[in-house]
Amino acid sequence: MLVIKSKNKLTEELNKLGEDHKLGLVPTMGALHQGHASLIRKAVDENEKVVISIFVNPTQFNNKEDLDKYPKTLEADIQLISTISEDVIIFTPDVAEIYPDSIEPKIYDFEGLDKVMEGEFRDDHFNGVGTIVEQLLKVVKPTKAYFGEKDFQQLRIIQKLTKIQHIPVEIIGCEIIREDHGLAMSSRNERLSKAMRQKAAFIYETLKAAKIKFGMENALNVKEWVINEFKKTDDFQLEYFDITDVETLTPIKNKINNIKYRAFIAVYVEDVRLIDNIALN
Repeated sequence: MLVIKSKNKLTEELNKLGEDHKLGLVPTMGALHQGHASLIRKAVDENEKVVISIFVNPTQFNNKEDLDKYPKTLEADIQLISTISEDVIIFTPDVAEIYPDSIEPKIYDFEGLDKVMEGEFRDDHFNGVGTIVEQLLKVVKPTKAYFGEKDFQQLRIIQKLTKIQHIPVEIIGCEIIREDHGLAMSSRNERLSKAMRQKAAFIYETLKAAKIKFGMENALNVKEWVINEFKKTDDFQLEYFDITDVETLTPIKNKINNIKYRAFIAVYVEDVRLIDNIALN
């Protein structure tokens, strides 16, 4: 297992592999959990070599306090990775390596994918995501790159990024991994109290109920029902709930046959912001 901090050193190592080597990339911000582990296992199974990046990217945080509180557990992350495979490269750059001049995101035109849901509440978030992912894809030049569907909007935007920047890579979306009681796995879950972490299963239970209702009712009725469910509890503050088609991520009012839809939610629990989503059909 190699742990590399510089882009030049990473390029040097990857050049040794040869052009026809199947290479996987798993970009992360560390604080790894079993959701990340599932991405790494899939990448290891499907490629001859895998690069796992660990970098807390400052340009995708619109809240400095959130950035400061983001857990940094590099030694534990490396240990977890070693239980999956020793034959990987771990890329752990510092901020100056990624942003040598100024810590500013590149500006992209994601054709509206970044203007709804997360984009509405987190200014420049997806420009920050695009900035780091574009760098990683161009340095590593992977055959495949792996992203979790918990951040489904991010996944769609990264797919768009590779098209507008003409980056030849296959973007692989991987299913959401959940805790035993249903809460989507997230590094942020560690900031919840034990009791509230259990109660937060309410988020996924509500999504599952919304899915059932979506089969019988229109989207606006489902959205109103979800909003009312969250009004009944003081433990959760609903930031948004939207139902969109999976291609454009445009919130819908009425269903159309043969279009795939997904429900998205963001909730504050003990001042920790959690997101989740579910396929509706």
